[in-house]
Amino acid sequence: MSTTDAWLALTTEETLEPDLPICDPHHHFWDTGIDPGAAFRTEQVAPRYLLDELLADINSGHNIRSTVFIECASMYRAKGPRAMKPVGETEFVNGIAAMSASGQYGDTLVAAAIVGFADLCLGAAVEKVLNAHIAAGGGRFRGIRHAGGWNASDRIRNSHTNPNEGMFADAAFRAGFAKLAPLGLSFEGWCYHTQIPEVTDLARAFPDTTIILDHFLGPLGIGPYAGKQTEYIAQWKADMREIAQCPNVHAKLGGINMKVNGYRWHENPRPPSSQELCDATRIYYDHCIEQFGPDRCLFESNFPVDKVSLSYNVLWNTFKCIAMGGSDAEKAAMFHDTAARIYRIDY
Repeated sequence: MSTTDAWLALTTEETLEPDLPICDPHHHFWDTGIDPGAAFRTEQVAPRYLLDELLADINSGHNIRSTVFIECASMYRAKGPRAMKPVGETEFVNGIAAMSASGQYGDTLVAAAIVGFADLCLGAAVEKVLNAHIAAGGGRFRGIRHAGGWNASDRIRNSHTNPNEGMFADAAFRAGFAKLAPLGLSFEGWCYHTQIPEVTDLARAFPDTTIILDHFLGPLGIGPYAGKQTEYIAQWKADMREIAQCPNVHAKLGGINMKVNGYRWHENPRPPSSQELCDATRIYYDHCIEQFGPDRCLFESNFPVDKVSLSYNVLWNTFKCIAMGGSDAEKAAMFHDTAARIYRIDY
């Protein structure tokens, strides 16, 4: 058992509503010892996170029916044109998905849907890359994440895609973005809370493209934002209220336990309980559920990134605490049905 696993084991809980079907719409796979995307994950808890590690987490008590892989610059091709190298990630994950689909590793359909990376700043030329992803995905490829997290502070690391300031409005980026909907592909929106209006403008410009917002669009709690969440929460609420007016936008509920969020759970003697997490972070969940509605909300694990702060079982208990007052239909939507519909997973 690793030091981190031993620390996580200090907080254990009985699984709440263990039979509730769940589609986990956001996790990663990587091995920092051999892949070129290692720099993206230098601060994360798990240097290796592949099928065995994911299964150990998802089999910890909750009823995980299926999962969605989200790009993380893992296993890119070592050779060939630079623009095509990210297709290697889709090839890699599709292999894991095929292993899972054999049934030899349990009932969960791991990576039943795959979201990869293509440099949308290539403009219309990105269509060739998108088609290569679709071909490599074996019927599982669903969309693109081109992370846009950018901040002027040198104490906040920009996204692993090295975006420029104002990328979402860039003409070349939008020419590439325009290729998604005709190919039936969605877009994962990831940035920091200061950039939400930029994503709103993008969503309005492309009303036929499904956009899924990752991690509450990055409320920051480090660098110049350390300890200042209460100062900007009103603006975050207003910005999320505005983007929720776009019917093509959906919101992932999770990813709020990263180091960048500033709660510093990983520095405590023991991990937080689900109740502690509810008390500290439910303002984000409640606001998004109110603005988007359960049919456009989907709980996400963001593992193993959030694993720096808590275990998989405690995380999903947190979500169930958040949703405790909801109806059966509302819970079904947020835990499974919304994700299954968006990512076209028939399980």
